[in-house]
Amino acid sequence: MSYRRAVTSRPAAGGGRWVEVDPARVARWVEGFADRHGPPTTTEQGYGLLLAAPDGATAELHTPPGAPAAVDVPGFVAAAAAPRRLGLLLARKGAVAVGVADGTELVVSKVDTRYVQGRTAAGGWSQQRFARRRDNQAKAALGDAAELAVRLLLPAASGLAALVCGGDRRAVDTVLADRRLAPLAAVRAGRLLDVPEPRHAVLVAAVAAARAVHILVR
Repeated sequence: MSYRRAVTSRPAAGGGRWVEVDPARVARWVEGFADRHGPPTTTEQGYGLLLAAPDGATAELHTPPGAPAAVDVPGFVAAAAAPRRLGLLLARKGAVAVGVADGTELVVSKVDTRYVQGRTAAGGWSQQRFARRRDNQAKAALGDAAELAVRLLLPAASGLAALVCGGDRRAVDTVLADRRLAPLAAVRAGRLLDVPEPRHAVLVAAVAAARAVHILVR
């Protein structure tokens, strides 16, 4: 999903749609919601704010990673847009990207790739041999990813508002299972970014994705 646009949208499971809004556009989006559905009431929730309009429409504003809770829309907008330091860990197969963002700027970054053999259509002993080789390559790649996180992210852990991860959840979980990375795992955000194979351009785009406000509209 591209974050070049200020607003993106996708269907939500169970009905409605998820809207992802740049923090600078949240106030305008709320104004548009009120224009379409009537002035909403605002209720603080565990995830953020619930806007309930007179016509029955609702909008759940989910607090973005690292931002403090707010009791009203102006406070929510200010918190979402405020600069904060976020760690980024993107992992998928044989590639990993780590970075630190200060506000909207990526100030630390490193991308590493390691060959992991693809699946083979061969059967029997040959298929098992290739599968073992692929598993060993994947484990070695994730081990390298953990070392990279130790070198670049761990020193910044105490100053991070949150760690935002992306890519393959199992790969990310494996990296963060390293005991040395416990301080990073402790500030891991619930959000998992849907990203392609990590590259520097993907890591740059992940900064906006990590800061975006997720709104569930029904």
